[in-house]
Amino acid sequence: MGELVLVRHGETEWSRARRHTGLTDVPLTARGEEQARSLRGALKERRIARTLVSPARRARRTAELAGLTATETDPDLWEWDYGGYEGITSAEIREQRPGWFLWDDGVVPGDADHPGETVEQVGARADAVLAKAVPALADGDVVLVAHGHFLRVLTARRLGLEPALGRLFALGTGTLSALGTEHGRPVVSAWNVPAP
Repeated sequence: MGELVLVRHGETEWSRARRHTGLTDVPLTARGEEQARSLRGALKERRIARTLVSPARRARRTAELAGLTATETDPDLWEWDYGGYEGITSAEIREQRPGWFLWDDGVVPGDADHPGETVEQVGARADAVLAKAVPALADGDVVLVAHGHFLRVLTARRLGLEPALGRLFALGTGTLSALGTEHGRPVVSAWNVPAP
């Protein structure tokens, strides 16, 4: 049985500034490209059966630089749609909503391009990705190249937890994590490992 290998895309200007980056398609920084290239060694050691990548260019570029081939773009891997909070920081949101916490309080609707999603809606997309990925684990590892909050929700769902419990799994840019099994049950086998 293979592992689900989770790759968070490399750094972007918005991730560095801690701005909520859902559907806005920003590129990697030079550091983000370096992070992606650094993942190549860890990934080449794996027997990869399938690779699914978010349509965002930051994810596709990370996959390319990490040496992943035969990738499939999956729109369900897009980051959480932050609605009216797209492009702003948590600190800025808390100026208007003291004590705001994404995982508990969610987002406000934005414009037509950023309508916003609930954590349950993100969880439903994560479940759809897992339905595609888990069967391929019989043939080897399945790599998912995507985004921080989305991968945290997906991890919670794979472990049988509610989507909002993704808050328990901090995840940095340009990192690799793995979800394996122990006695036939999903477990975290590696988490938030930066590239060497």
